[in-house]
Amino acid sequence: MRQLQLGTTRFAGGNPAFFYHLFSEKAARTGGIVRRAVRDVEREVGRDAIIAEVKKREFHLLECAGQFVIICAPDHLTVHR
Repeated sequence: MRQLQLGTTRFAGGNPAFFYHLFSEKAARTGGIVRRAVRDVEREVGRDAIIAEVKKREFHLLECAGQFVIICAPDHLTVHR
């Protein structure tokens, strides 16, 4: 698998280390999947901030059953039902 570059974005509000820890996980660095509880993300950085960060990285963000699921690959995404 290819390695993905980590960003160093800082946000004025919330926990500035949150994204560093989230996207420095092995799964995030290698194009895998990470998840966090929606309530934790909203408390630490806010919904708009996670959406902006995922968009900046060209990753994919899903929300289901109180969880944010981040697919850490900029590749095309197809959802099958």
